[in-house]
Amino acid sequence: MEAREQARDAELKKELDATLHARRELGEEYETALVDSFLDKVEQRLDSVVDRRVRRQLAEQQMVVARDARGGRGSGDNWGERFGFAVVSLVLAIPLSAIAVINAHLPGLLIAWGGIVGVNALHAGHWGPLFGGKRREQRRDSDWED
Repeated sequence: MEAREQARDAELKKELDATLHARRELGEEYETALVDSFLDKVEQRLDSVVDRRVRRQLAEQQMVVARDARGGRGSGDNWGERFGFAVVSLVLAIPLSAIAVINAHLPGLLIAWGGIVGVNALHAGHWGPLFGGKRREQRRDSDWED
């Protein structure tokens, strides 16, 4: 790739030299047209470099998404972990509910269950972005189309 870019840079340098030579031969009355033509070529060169970099970055992002999907980090791949966390929190909710009712009656029970629901919701990722976490993105079919 680097050799190709150097060749294009050399080509652009030749274009600049040709433009300057043409300006010397044709005079100042053609200067604007010559400069505009050269700037169009520079713009095309920049566009091709930017397009190539954007395509490369998109390909890298698609590779990262594909690796995450295969590596078990996708939104549906951790169902067992979330289910296990929910079961453990429900088992622990029994003694927490008893302690809350004994000490604070109904308001204590509501606060305890609010905490249990909140912890489970944060773990599931529903409110994670509100607290600085990253929301799990789901793969859409259009993400894989060219």
